[in-house]
Amino acid sequence: MKLVQPSKEMEKHFINMATDYRVANESRYQLAFKEDFIFTTYIEKLIKESKEENLKPGYVPSTTYWLINDCGKILGVSRLRHYLAPHLEVEGGHIGYDVPPTERMKGYGTILLKFTLEKAKEMGMKEVLITCDTDNVGSAKIITNNDGIFENEIISYESGKKVSRYWVSIE
Repeated sequence: MKLVQPSKEMEKHFINMATDYRVANESRYQLAFKEDFIFTTYIEKLIKESKEENLKPGYVPSTTYWLINDCGKILGVSRLRHYLAPHLEVEGGHIGYDVPPTERMKGYGTILLKFTLEKAKEMGMKEVLITCDTDNVGSAKIITNNDGIFENEIISYESGKKVSRYWVSIE
């Protein structure tokens, strides 16, 4: 397994991952099924986001990574935000991640976050904020498996749900 940045050659694997979410009735990556979806444009957008180009207001630069196996199958996706905007200090944090439905509970989330924390360290980060919905026990376990220290619980001003905030020291 390795962590890679998305590339134009991985379209088949991306569509397979998006299909996995669709079959599970989850909304992630459903843009792949829109009539006007062009994969190369999507990849170019991700690259621009990592270079702080064409960001939507309130967004910060972020680098997207895919955890893949030896066959190129996408086992997880992470987004490493280069710094925190004020709203991300409350909810969202430095790292967001997701694991396709059929790949959950296999340890890939823990590996994905571990590798993403290594990328954060390479970027010079010393401490990383990671948040998850308090009722997402699996995500909380992934964070604590990577030395996440619980700071507090807040109520999301977007969803109204309880959100747990964790810090990981990566010095």
